[in-house]
Amino acid sequence: MSFNTALSGLNAAQSDLSVTSNNIANVNTTGFKESRAQFGDIFATSALGSARTAIGSGVLLSSVSQQFAQGNLNFTNNTLDMAVSGEGFFVLTPNLTSSERIYTRAGAFGVDNNGFVVNASGQVLQAFPVNPDGSVTATSLFSTIPLQLPQTAGTPSLTSEVEIGTNLSASANGLNVNSFDPLQPTTFSSSTSLSFFDSLGQTHIGTFHFVKDQATPNSWAVYYSVDGNPVDIAGGTAGAGGQLYGRLTFDNNGNLQSSVPAAPLGIFTTAPLGFTNGADPAQTLTLDFGSNTTTQYASPFIVNTLSQDGFGVGRLTGINISDTGVVRATFSNGQSEALGKVALARFPNNQGLNQLGNTNWAETIDSGTAIAGEAGTSNFGLVRSGALESSNVDLTRELVDLITAQRNFQANARSIETSNAITQTIVQIR
Repeated sequence: MSFNTALSGLNAAQSDLSVTSNNIANVNTTGFKESRAQFGDIFATSALGSARTAIGSGVLLSSVSQQFAQGNLNFTNNTLDMAVSGEGFFVLTPNLTSSERIYTRAGAFGVDNNGFVVNASGQVLQAFPVNPDGSVTATSLFSTIPLQLPQTAGTPSLTSEVEIGTNLSASANGLNVNSFDPLQPTTFSSSTSLSFFDSLGQTHIGTFHFVKDQATPNSWAVYYSVDGNPVDIAGGTAGAGGQLYGRLTFDNNGNLQSSVPAAPLGIFTTAPLGFTNGADPAQTLTLDFGSNTTTQYASPFIVNTLSQDGFGVGRLTGINISDTGVVRATFSNGQSEALGKVALARFPNNQGLNQLGNTNWAETIDSGTAIAGEAGTSNFGLVRSGALESSNVDLTRELVDLITAQRNFQANARSIETSNAITQTIVQIR
């Protein structure tokens, strides 16, 4: 029996060495969780035996359990590198069509050629669908969607309103408002331009020309054109070439007093722009000078505010991931879009998870059913963008354990050697 007892000790020491060696080998593996070998003694019982004289029969490997303590966070310059600070796991699928769910703590992600967020093995990161404000619409595991980065900002929005605030110089010379010619700078007092968008997202240039009326004190004619073509102001006054212009009149303190059209004060509407490029020809613009933002002071002409409410199709310029896992894309047209919220899952018993390799785990009966949830709630933890969770292996402790396992192996080998010597002595008795 002593041979078998010592042999079980050798096998146990060998298992301990293998577990420790695996931990050491993965000390730099992102999201790796160290394992621990657990042993139990072998004890043969008999109905006629006595506990006072019973001798154990060796040792066996009871289990190899992973320890899911939090690893340190290493910060990177990649926004799509993510780490969970808490108990949650990232949720993956093997491919775009699979309903299988895989769980990992390794958050080194990139994008494939279709813009889907994947890891180095091509497994697809899952996210909860969200409303435009980033709030989640569903949080079950099977309501998740593959997280995909768009290449454009989607549907463009035509410009409906232009806001302008300016100071029209009271010192400017009066001119004949009916002699205006945009090609002759001497026929207008000042001008400014702003790009805006049609229904197809194409850009056009809208230009304001201001002409101080020599016939009416403190009064200005406002001519408007798009891409160099004159555009009428609805309800305006007929001027040069029959074009309808708007009129702004100021009081003696330089404040806007009246306008033509009269109401609302300082707000004009253009006639339909009549685009022929396939965009909506009925598009009109509201030109809002504001009752308080447009003035006539003695200072030079200056534009204080100039903006419009449309946007074209944009190019992806950046990705932001909040601590709660909301992924937002920003675009060159100034727009942003919430793409999804990184899905997390946790388990009643992490040590019951089935190891799949590549720092992936699968749900089992022992682990309990995966519980889906949002980052920042319950015990799921927070998502740290631009960071990776390092292995939780303590290299110093593992090296000490390695020495201990080696000594155990040597001691059990010595037991076999001693048992062999005793057996040889018995055999040689005559």
